[in-house]
Amino acid sequence: MLTRCSPPATGPPRGLFEHPSCVRRTQLSTVDAYTVPRGGAVTDEPIVVAEALRKRFGDTRALDGLDLAVPAGTVCGVLGPNGAGKTTAVRILATLADADSGHARIAGHDVARRPDQVRARIGLAGQYAAVDEKLTGRGNLRMFGRLYHLPRREARRRADELLERFGLMDAADRQVAGYSGGMRRRLDLIASLILRPQVLFLDEPTTGLDPRSRGEIWDAIRGLVAEGTTVLLTTQYLDEADRLADDIAVIDHGRVIATGTPDELKASIGDRLDVVLDDPAMAGAAADLLHTLTGAYPVLDGDRLSVPLTPGTLRLADAVRELDRAGVTAGDVGLRRPTLDEVFLRLTATRTDTPDTGAVDTGAVETTGAGRRKETVR
Repeated sequence: MLTRCSPPATGPPRGLFEHPSCVRRTQLSTVDAYTVPRGGAVTDEPIVVAEALRKRFGDTRALDGLDLAVPAGTVCGVLGPNGAGKTTAVRILATLADADSGHARIAGHDVARRPDQVRARIGLAGQYAAVDEKLTGRGNLRMFGRLYHLPRREARRRADELLERFGLMDAADRQVAGYSGGMRRRLDLIASLILRPQVLFLDEPTTGLDPRSRGEIWDAIRGLVAEGTTVLLTTQYLDEADRLADDIAVIDHGRVIATGTPDELKASIGDRLDVVLDDPAMAGAAADLLHTLTGAYPVLDGDRLSVPLTPGTLRLADAVRELDRAGVTAGDVGLRRPTLDEVFLRLTATRTDTPDTGAVDTGAVETTGAGRRKETVR
């Protein structure tokens, strides 16, 4: 079954991701490598296709029949827990690893049979910056240009063009060792754009960056997509996927378990009813009532109870009336759309449910920014 990322209507060592000299590179002529046809518009034809990809590392099954299809000119966000297979999938699609079975194509070219054609059409920025700290920013980009077989003059011109476009010209002649983390990641992203790729793979590109630096990377990605580049983005930041992705694929245990736009995924688990209690001591009584009304177990976060709703099960006015009748005073009662974090936790949660005993399950589902535990009240 092909899992489609469409517009709205732990693997091998990281070292092979880190430096262009480690990547198997094509010997295409300069003209061929630099003037690859590009798609500039969103179409129904997928530019990235993976069908039943499987990959093992010893006893570890990294991919277990992964299917994916990404249309041209879109951002497909790939989410999953650590070890779900995200990086392995990217490595196979980028010709850095071979699948044990299955097929993958980039812009119509089979990644196993036509790797040179695939490499001429893609860019890759891995989890860790692949730049040389001893060189300047300009020197790094010129080096990458030469590794891509650009003539010396063209490599220099392209380096200056990219430095200017991405706001690094003022730091172009400084050693990269003196760059901030955000500047290094921007330079790493720029290096993946030397050949104007049709498809850009970004493997957790903003890990460890401060909010301002993340925003700069986001702006760069939006600009590339506006020009027709297709982006496959893996990330651990769900707000990043929410803001950037046209469509999201959730991977767990080496398979795609859900796809859709961010709004579609949120709608798939239903709205939530939030009750802010005036007296936290009433949490038990309020939780029992909400469970009776909805059939679901509320989650307690400080003085707030939150319970998932299935469509048509409960109206807000009915919830307020029943809480009042039970003597539970609430400072606020409201319906809200779940966050992508909640969708992710629901989709990837390990099913370890125990028989209903009426007890309180004190295992933390997650923690808030203030360190409070969220507990499922049973």
